Amino acid sequence: MKSILAIIVSLTMALHLGAQGIEFFHGSFNEALEESKKTGKPIFMDAFAKWCGPCKRMAATTFMDEKVGEYFNKNFINLKVDWEEKEGVSLRSKYNVSAFPTLFFIDSKGEVVHKIVGGQDVNGLLKQGETALGKVDYSRDYAALYEKGDRSPDLIYNYVKALNKSGKPSLSISNEYLRTQTDLSTEFNKRFILEAAVEADSRIFDLLVKHQTEIGMQEGLDAVRNRFELACTNTVNKAIQFQTPELLEEAKAKMKASLPDKADAFAAKADFDYHKAAKDAAKFGKACDAYAKKVAKGDPKGLAKLATDIANSFSKDEKCMKLAEKYAKEAAQKGNDYHYYVTYAEILKANGKKKQALAAANKSLEMVKAAETIDSGAVQSIENLIKQIES
Repeated sequence: MKSILAIIVSLTMALHLGAQGIEFFHGSFNEALEESKKTGKPIFMDAFAKWCGPCKRMAATTFMDEKVGEYFNKNFINLKVDWEEKEGVSLRSKYNVSAFPTLFFIDSKGEVVHKIVGGQDVNGLLKQGETALGKVDYSRDYAALYEKGDRSPDLIYNYVKALNKSGKPSLSISNEYLRTQTDLSTEFNKRFILEAAVEADSRIFDLLVKHQTEIGMQEGLDAVRNRFELACTNTVNKAIQFQTPELLEEAKAKMKASLPDKADAFAAKADFDYHKAAKDAAKFGKACDAYAKKVAKGDPKGLAKLATDIANSFSKDEKCMKLAEKYAKEAAQKGNDYHYYVTYAEILKANGKKKQALAAANKSLEMVKAAETIDSGAVQSIENLIKQIES
């Protein structure tokens, strides 16, 4: 019993520690490059000095953050290099550092795709990581090897992953590989199915649904849920692009079957986006009510955004503009913020309701002037709006 308890405690501690922040690679820069080539992940390199205050603060705070750790451990080979020690000195000729810390994002060829100087907080580093990933595209390299006849599972997996990251089609490559497999229950194939299921209107998505329990146990239930939502969203986007109602309905149906807790909000947003793109005012109007209930859910910010979206998209349609006015009014009443009253005033003005528009605009002006710190820019903007309404 004691030994079992000790194992549980050890595992719990390991999981806790693993969630604390970035896990840095224990190896040389060249070994990190090899790992990058093998996994398809770019390198995140922290070039630091022991005496550097901002470096120490980042190590003790930003690098230890759970969200940062989760994102960077998933997407990068993370490496810390002391620029005044042996390896750092040898890297100086290739990677210029003028201040500490300098943070590099490097591809598998050793080329810098993104570089920032200075300490970063949690949100700043996450944003920089997203920017760096957007600049990395390994798909051409994998495509060249694939065209030469390399069909090794690791290459195909990394090729598909690179295509997905760069927003390029990957289903044909994925299907070609899966057709050669007689056993889909292997650890590798379960991971492959999860990565390959990028559209709900595909055989591979159906495989993910079929094997979701085993894949979830291996890769995590959240990873499976996220992939369900991504694939359904991609199919909605395809339905919008090609104006195919059948694809829209398929995406909503598969979302309902795979993620019933998110299905209503997903369907409301899908219909809203589809009919807006189709410029179908009648169907869009009906979709707005569902969006307000299932997506905005009475939140003033969401309602104001909805009102603005309607007014921008269907300014010539009387029924839609009445809806915009309705949601703008609700946002203003619930939010009690001058921004919402400005939106309400603008829409009332567009609807020809001068008296009510003036009342809403003056209300917003009163709210700005009543604040502890008066925003002179906002005052000027609202006063200009009042002049426009009065003219």
